[in-house]
Amino acid sequence: MTQENRVEGRSSLKDRYGSEVELQGPEGSAEAYRILAELALDGRRYAILQSESMRKEGDIEVFRVAEDGDGNLHLATVEDDEEWEKAAEAYDDSLFGGDERP
Repeated sequence: MTQENRVEGRSSLKDRYGSEVELQGPEGSAEAYRILAELALDGRRYAILQSESMRKEGDIEVFRVAEDGDGNLHLATVEDDEEWEKAAEAYDDSLFGGDERP
């Protein structure tokens, strides 16, 4: 697993968009999310994002990052609970050095 601005040698979200991205909600409203980390895990790329309201609750969101043939980055919601937990745990491990959590 790596956590860097350039994940697996590819362009990252932070390289493209800075420290925040704006995502459209289901009702069409836009919300800003801070890019906390980008991870490569089991051959897939993930972005760990957090909105201001999520920060207050200590929550994060995990998205899969895909790059199309033109080099455009796309975020996809991780629907599988096991995949979501695995990526979230990898993020926690990167912050707290493995099993040592407060």
